[in-house]
Amino acid sequence: MKNVWDAMADRTRREILLLVKDRPYTAGEICDQFSLSAATVSHHLAVLKEAGLVQVTRRAQTLIYSIRTAPLSEITETVLALTYEPVPLRRRR
Repeated sequence: MKNVWDAMADRTRREILLLVKDRPYTAGEICDQFSLSAATVSHHLAVLKEAGLVQVTRRAQTLIYSIRTAPLSEITETVLALTYEPVPLRRRR
């Protein structure tokens, strides 16, 4: 899970995930959405892939990225556990 937290710590990687959650994008399409070098975007995509947050499909020489939501459930559970405040039970009289 550490890799997931590390990957999610960066704003650009979170923005990439928000982008690919709607539909798959090619690496070039993702690069077009950012004012970053292709090498920098490629690095962010590699981190997301290593963390299991994106799935990569190869079509000829084109890489297509789509989101994998399973690793996000671990983060969601942890954040909810940290923010959840149980409601005290009322005693009946």
